[in-house]
Amino acid sequence: MRPGAVALAVCSLVVLGAGPPVPAPPPLPARMADTGGGTQLITAVAPRRSSTTGTVTWWDRTGGRWVRTGSAPARFGANGLAPGASREQGTNTTPTGLYGLPYAFGIEAAPRGTAYPYRRVHRDSWWCQDNDSRSYNRWSEPRAADCRAAESEHLITYGERYAHALVIGFNYERPVRGRGAGIFLHVNGRGATAGCVSVPKDAMRRILTWADPARRPHIAVGTENGSTALTRL
Repeated sequence: MRPGAVALAVCSLVVLGAGPPVPAPPPLPARMADTGGGTQLITAVAPRRSSTTGTVTWWDRTGGRWVRTGSAPARFGANGLAPGASREQGTNTTPTGLYGLPYAFGIEAAPRGTAYPYRRVHRDSWWCQDNDSRSYNRWSEPRAADCRAAESEHLITYGERYAHALVIGFNYERPVRGRGAGIFLHVNGRGATAGCVSVPKDAMRRILTWADPARRPHIAVGTENGSTALTRL
């Protein structure tokens, strides 16, 4: 190799290695417009609206920064995700948006260390999804007289899926008839959900022992990009 060529090669190496390192992007909650105002957050992210799988991550805000505490593979509705503001009941879609977590429930006892309000499922525990009932999108025990069984979930029959669950506050505070009812974060079944978010049982138990009602946790459900991206919330 000619001396001039050696010098050129050395200079090229210096130039290539001289650039500043690319900074890591801020954690996802730091890129969101709204995280609910608390210091705990669950994010449920799908690659796209048609996806039935993705990732659930739970975060703590510590020292002014969001820190990832844990994560697990997630499943979504059999027909993907839909904007929460326009979702329709019976579409097997998971509603996107930011929601509170009113309380937890389960067929099994709460994992040791659970601080979140936890309601045990009994044989007469139902979740009413009847649009004509005054108990629409509410726990009903026993099932309300105006709530048809065919339009409700008999919670104890869901077995392992409802071993542990968190109520997602979608369409909960002021229910809109026909928008949807009974959206939970719960234990995986055999495949995609009917509109809930599900995770492995161990992850669900870890989330319950992590969640602190005093820190006002919320859940944000959305996609990586597009109109339903979590960064748009």
